[in-house]
Amino acid sequence: MIKSELVLKIAEQNPHLYQRDIETVVSAILDTIADALARGDRVELRGFGAFSVKKREARSGRNPRTGETVAVCEKHIPVFKTGKEMRKRLNLSAPKTETPDSAR
Repeated sequence: MIKSELVLKIAEQNPHLYQRDIETVVSAILDTIADALARGDRVELRGFGAFSVKKREARSGRNPRTGETVAVCEKHIPVFKTGKEMRKRLNLSAPKTETPDSAR
């Protein structure tokens, strides 16, 4: 799902709201989350998950095309960890598959 599809889905569920207003709210939420992460803050949405920033140290890497060793700079990456309710919801509909050991 992309941002525009999210806006359309919310608009379908709330016909009394204008689509442009929904788009403004969705953009404001995402911008606020991005701003908080840029400051190094953690953003927790109970039942959904938590966004945080993780620091990756500088290291030496390898160019896959040439095999040459290259220096990789230190960087900060966003990390998302699902909440307990989200994990339950995702695994609720997962079909149980039999392993060879459980068939005995």
